[in-house]
Amino acid sequence: MKRKILRTMALSSFTLVVMLGASPQVQAQDAKLPYPNMAPLDQYLMADGNAEIDLARSAAPESISHDAEVMVLARHGYETAVKGKNGFVCMVERSWTAGIDDPDFWNPKLRAPICFNGAAARSYLPLTIKKTEWVLSGQSKAGMFESIKTAFNQKELPTPEPGAMCYMMSKQGYLSDLVGHWHPHLMFFIPQTDTATWGANLPDSPIIAAEVPQDRLTVFLVPVPRWSDGTADPNPGH
Repeated sequence: MKRKILRTMALSSFTLVVMLGASPQVQAQDAKLPYPNMAPLDQYLMADGNAEIDLARSAAPESISHDAEVMVLARHGYETAVKGKNGFVCMVERSWTAGIDDPDFWNPKLRAPICFNGAAARSYLPLTIKKTEWVLSGQSKAGMFESIKTAFNQKELPTPEPGAMCYMMSKQGYLSDLVGHWHPHLMFFIPQTDTATWGANLPDSPIIAAEVPQDRLTVFLVPVPRWSDGTADPNPGH
């Protein structure tokens, strides 16, 4: 039970129980959530662009993030603030990357520093960018998930490339009200697959996995012992 709870908490960007469309029942449940609606946009933005750049870079060790491209959130979507040299892209995800029934979906406090390698920047990052554009254009939560479904069906969004992964090693992030910054970890994005092929979610296995059908992928998560600044995670048990 403890492992199941932690797996849910770790994947603030990927809920384990997802729904592809909104029903009246889901909409009624939204009213009971702590964040039933989108807050004013200014609550999701960071007034200090340099602070957002620094937070984004904190997702990965300095040897990686120093030469990475950095994107920051503006009023109409993500914009490139710093050009990169090494193929990595760092950014700070907001709450709407979560699943449709995630209680933190509209949480304006959520800040998730993440740094994608080249394969993930090409094949996973477009999904985050499109989700953000749809939300900021005024689409409802249900509308955004319907747009995701349509975009995949029409081949407008790619599936993850081999080797697509990211770093989430920032101790400054805020992944949800339940866990704060959780633990430093890596994530690997794979087209939907059997999690048993990785030995994930088994007793004493270091690999946590989640199926994310609305994003048409499987996410494998591996906690690591240190934060991006080199300091140890004081509570590495997962």
